[in-house]
Amino acid sequence: MRLTLADCFDPAGERFGLPTYPWKLAPDGLATRRQLRALDLRPGGQDIAAQLLRPRRRCEPLTAYLYRVDLAKPVRPMTLAKHAALAKANRARRTCPECGRDAGYVIPTSLGMCVPCAYPKSQIAA
Repeated sequence: MRLTLADCFDPAGERFGLPTYPWKLAPDGLATRRQLRALDLRPGGQDIAAQLLRPRRRCEPLTAYLYRVDLAKPVRPMTLAKHAALAKANRARRTCPECGRDAGYVIPTSLGMCVPCAYPKSQIAA
């Protein structure tokens, strides 16, 4: 579906079923999930209030869903158990399955192991 910038302005929601605005032209009081998170808020179970569309030449338009800021709830605080679980998950992502060492960085999924294991010294050019 090829859209122009003018097609993206539908505040009544007649064309797309949701109020639709062009990219970066959302009215005040609406925010994306990332914008809510920057305000230490979350959607809190509310329905999508509107959407932003950004037309592209060769692909489907980019879509961002908007939520009402006044209905957003505060982000739940991090508990000690959540903090420990997150630390454990991050440690597992840094541990090389080949040598078992902590690589000090997240192991690339494309390699599946740390860089020294993926490229042994015999392959590294001097």
